[in-house]
Amino acid sequence: MAAVMNRPKVDETSKPTMRTLSLNGHVGFDSMPDQLTHKSAQNGFVFNILCIGETGLGKSTLMDSLFNTNFESTPSTHNLPNVKLKAHTYELQESNVQLKLTLVETVGYGDQINKEDSFKSIVDYIDTQFEYYLQEELKVKRLLSTYHDTRVHTCLYFICPTGHGLKSIDLVCMKKLDTKVNVIPIIAKADTISKSELQKFKTKIITELRSNGVEIYECPTEDETVADVNSNMNSHVPFAVVGSTDFAKVANKMVRARQYPWGTVQVENESHCDFVKLREMLIRTNMEDLREKTHDKHYELYRKMRLEQMGFSDVDNENKPLSFQESFEAKRSHHLQELQNREDEMRQMFVVRVKEKEAELKEAEKELHAKFDKLKRDQDDQKKRLEEQRRKYEDDLMEFSKRKQQYSNMGHHTLTLGKSKKK
Repeated sequence: MAAVMNRPKVDETSKPTMRTLSLNGHVGFDSMPDQLTHKSAQNGFVFNILCIGETGLGKSTLMDSLFNTNFESTPSTHNLPNVKLKAHTYELQESNVQLKLTLVETVGYGDQINKEDSFKSIVDYIDTQFEYYLQEELKVKRLLSTYHDTRVHTCLYFICPTGHGLKSIDLVCMKKLDTKVNVIPIIAKADTISKSELQKFKTKIITELRSNGVEIYECPTEDETVADVNSNMNSHVPFAVVGSTDFAKVANKMVRARQYPWGTVQVENESHCDFVKLREMLIRTNMEDLREKTHDKHYELYRKMRLEQMGFSDVDNENKPLSFQESFEAKRSHHLQELQNREDEMRQMFVVRVKEKEAELKEAEKELHAKFDKLKRDQDDQKKRLEEQRRKYEDDLMEFSKRKQQYSNMGHHTLTLGKSKKK
């Protein structure tokens, strides 16, 4: 058996005692959401809505109804040669939250005979706002915290309540926009369709959108707190809405409504239209999700395309990871090489043009010398002719003088003979 070693005994009373401190207050990072909320409320929020629809479908009226405000809007005519966009920014406040709201409306959409390029100005406007933000991001000294973000966060596409499905212009326009903005289709002036026709119309619209590959905005259902609400919202797309700036008294209460000879349509009555659902989905539940999707999905897609157009990439020709600096240096080298090549080409073109110009000048000089020689010969010939004429004239003059002298002598002799005979 192994010998058991005798270890020295440790005195338990000699161990240092642990000191316990009491907290003066709560310590933790669970207050960060409160800090973020306070900071966000101080900075305010930005939200931009694009309204697309034919003239007279009630775009301005619906915006007034959604935000319970009278926005500045002027009725437009049907005589515009092309589609124009009008943007107005408003400062709204609810409780202690400030919202900078930008409403962009299409003017003259669908009024032209040739509707082929009706969507072009809209796509250009959305891309232009993305480009403004990208240029701000690419600056050395960025001011994104104070930059007024004008990127379109959602597009409300107003569908004409025909009851016969979508028009070609609707499908083409939404297809062009679905990768650039969150498209939410809504049926305008839904009080002009009966309930049974409205449900069939909704089903037909969804079928046509899916068959044509048009992606519309879907409310997120990942968050358990809003999953049920958003699932219900998704089932009501496209929203059949009614807007009104007029108020009517219903059950001792003033409500937004449209009055007809046969009755009153209440805007905020869910059995009459989907206005309340649209407002809840757009403003109360998913406004921040619309902002995030605009930045994370649509803007990132545009940014990727523009950086690739500029020559930047995350991988090299061998598909290996490439840093932004390396990509920039490669692009710079390529750009300098292109400049050098263009400089050489321009230099060669300059030499060729100089030679061509010299040849032209030599040819012109030859022609001038030939003209000069010809003029000189002509001058010499003319001089000879003049000399001959002068000599001939002098000879004639001498001959004339001799004859004149002879005639003078003959006359004098005759007179002398006459006088002598008299004597």
